[in-house]
Amino acid sequence: MTFIKGDTGWVVVDPLTSAETAKAAFELVTQKLGALPIRAVIYTHSHSDHFGGVRGIVDQKDVEAGKVVIVAPEGFMKEVDSENVLAGNAMARRAQHQFGITLPPGVEGQISAGIGQAVSRGTITLIPPTQSIDNTGQELVLDGVKFRFQYTPNTEAPAEMNFYLPDLQILDMAENVNVTMHNVLTPRGALVRDSKAWADGLTESIRLFADSSDLMITSHGWPRFGKETVRTVLEQHRDTYKYLHDQSVRLLNQGLTGDEIAAQIQLPPSLSRDWFNRGYYGSMSFNSRAVYQRYMGWYDANPVHLAPEPPAETGKRYVAAMGGADKVKALAAEAAKAGDYVWAAKLLNHVVMGDEGDRAARNQLAGVYEQLGYQTENAIWRNMYHELRGGVRKIPASMASLDMLQGLESQMIFDVLAIRLNAEKVGDERLKLAFVFPERNERFLVEVRNRVLVAQPLVEGEKVDATLTVARPVFLDSLFRGASLLPKILTGEVKLEGDRAALSRLSGWFDAFPNDFPIVTRDK
Repeated sequence: MTFIKGDTGWVVVDPLTSAETAKAAFELVTQKLGALPIRAVIYTHSHSDHFGGVRGIVDQKDVEAGKVVIVAPEGFMKEVDSENVLAGNAMARRAQHQFGITLPPGVEGQISAGIGQAVSRGTITLIPPTQSIDNTGQELVLDGVKFRFQYTPNTEAPAEMNFYLPDLQILDMAENVNVTMHNVLTPRGALVRDSKAWADGLTESIRLFADSSDLMITSHGWPRFGKETVRTVLEQHRDTYKYLHDQSVRLLNQGLTGDEIAAQIQLPPSLSRDWFNRGYYGSMSFNSRAVYQRYMGWYDANPVHLAPEPPAETGKRYVAAMGGADKVKALAAEAAKAGDYVWAAKLLNHVVMGDEGDRAARNQLAGVYEQLGYQTENAIWRNMYHELRGGVRKIPASMASLDMLQGLESQMIFDVLAIRLNAEKVGDERLKLAFVFPERNERFLVEVRNRVLVAQPLVEGEKVDATLTVARPVFLDSLFRGASLLPKILTGEVKLEGDRAALSRLSGWFDAFPNDFPIVTRDK
């Protein structure tokens, strides 16, 4: 979180992940620098660690009254919702895996999250922006401080921007520049980022700001002082992403697959010697496969991969072909003794996937993964290697941020219902329900047919099995936090007309997603 002093108060940039940490940081600033009000907040992009703490430092009433301005790149709210809602449960579980959230801290557990020490477990909040930046060169004056923005969509985030303070000659590169190579595809899961657009955005930054910036700051990392240093970091970082993109695409055009590219691509010494290009968070191996995926998709054109077996079935058959589990475990032990931990892991993975109950194989694989974790330069690879030893620890179900949910378009709420629909439970049944959000003057038809849920605006006169009239916040609380609507129906706060059993039938068709599903093993 960055504090910029204006004429009467603070302009705050990227108020951390949670309200609790942002509040503590603001208290420290106040203690050391004096009490000043916050006049503006800037979200540089749409990832929650750059806006989630806003309610720890700003009251929404002050925003609504115009006392505090909140600035964000165009498309910010859309991207916040789209990245965190439909695949949010799977992303959250994989984020636990990636960041080592359930690992004990220490030399045998979690020591880093790659671009920070750890992820806050506090309350993620959001106040929607009041002003958007949609073009490079757009300027604002916030509490007397002049800002000049560079709009950089589809770089490190789908909605992102850098900015420059011309009167202070300070450049803020958001998360487009870091103290490590970043992820073009994050292991937690997301849409693949555009490494070409990322490199091109940095080229534009160099042209616009390098010669006039005495100081460069970023969201994850420390300041860089002096024009020569700023230019060097920008150019070397740009060249890294451009090399990654161009050489990955060159090799895929020669017919190499993503795995084959990953096995051979390396940064040249002129780039790899800069520690801010090292693979502490992202890596050339992982990122080159992401470039391949962006252009070519997951399929490598080998027909053997057109209809692959599930990992559990493949594991059983490989183990049988190699002479049984004991034989495979012995081969893995020999490989590990020789220091070939990658091959040992491949062998043991087949045993564990084929027989989740083989505790000896699991322990052996955990030991191999730990050795790979100790050897890797990459902090999040280490975390992922180390999870198996302790197993998946049950943690409290994550509560979706109500602030983020309130920003959802109503149509997306029903998209969430659609992906929770268990087709086997529905069978051949059909159903039509009307949902009315009176405070928003919105009416939707939700139809279940052919084991899919289709939602669209309700046409006057449409015949339905039942109509549910409910305030949207109440419905969101029910959908995302499990609050029962029945007590409110009984009191009349929620109105249900027509076939009352229809709502129960619909509710019974939805899955509740587990937040502790296995990743490196499979359930029996």
